[in-house]
Amino acid sequence: MDAIILQILNGLDKGSAYALIALGLTLIFGTLGVVNFAHGALFMIGAFCAVTLQRLLTLSTTTIDETRTDFLGNPLKVETPYVSSWFGEGVGSAIIDWSVPLAILFAIPVMLAVGYAMERGLIKHFYKRPHADQILVTFGLAIVLQEIVKYFFGANPIPTPAPSAFKGSFDFGVLLGFDPYTVIYPYWRLVYFAFAMLIIGAVFCFLQFTTFGMVVRAGMADRETVGLLGIDIDKRFTLMFGIAASVAGLAGVMYTPILSPNYHMGMDFLVISFVVVVVGGMGSLPGAVLAGFLLGVLEAFASMTEVIDLIPGINQVIIYLVAIIVLLTRPRGLMGRKGVMEE
Repeated sequence: MDAIILQILNGLDKGSAYALIALGLTLIFGTLGVVNFAHGALFMIGAFCAVTLQRLLTLSTTTIDETRTDFLGNPLKVETPYVSSWFGEGVGSAIIDWSVPLAILFAIPVMLAVGYAMERGLIKHFYKRPHADQILVTFGLAIVLQEIVKYFFGANPIPTPAPSAFKGSFDFGVLLGFDPYTVIYPYWRLVYFAFAMLIIGAVFCFLQFTTFGMVVRAGMADRETVGLLGIDIDKRFTLMFGIAASVAGLAGVMYTPILSPNYHMGMDFLVISFVVVVVGGMGSLPGAVLAGFLLGVLEAFASMTEVIDLIPGINQVIIYLVAIIVLLTRPRGLMGRKGVMEE
């Protein structure tokens, strides 16, 4: 029983990342009709926003500590971060320690700007082009962005620790009445799951209960009719592209303590996230979220030693096997909308 609970937690953790990325992909496809193969790069850029902020916060100046001496008896030179010089040692250390959550505030305007520039500078020229053209150009853009990040940050993963308050693990065994330390799970992975649920809920509430969201949903259903009402739906869709980019970026920011950022992490998540979108149903936001968590849980159970011993390599292909089965039985996916990519 404890092993099952642990794998469910692992699945929810993976599913959170899949669902967030797939949600952004579906927003872009549902509003603009664009198959965006550069969406994984947006996840990567978000992760490197956290890396950038951490480096900015740890920029330091050399000061003389008269109370300490080196081996020659001279006053010791120490590197003091600027934030510690400006706000004091305690506050400065706390700011550096919480650099990953603070990177959310840094990443939102950055990702909105990146999304706006991407949509206005490139994507808008491919709205009426075949999906194959969209895939090729956005995949090429993803490679360019990947190489730019590699040039500035290098090819090696960059450790980005979680705040010290969230280091360690939570003992689910005691909470559920099991023996202590039978089911323990890292605090930050639980934080990531809660964060993902918050973002997903915020996106759905925004689309469901705001006037802007209602117009966007109407535009997704019938763009021409909304345009005939005098509403500039193109501007709203451009903003939705920025919001979708921000969702992917924030997913990347908060994932950095789980997976050290590297230049190819976007590509690693891209293929899986597209499978998630297809399984959930092209254009279906609830389907993308449902499929993300479903495939995350299935992948977690397929990674168990007992399962791998029984079916070697199943953990590498389980997602694609499920996709094949779903598409054979439900060609539109679990919650796909009629008419999407069926013309």
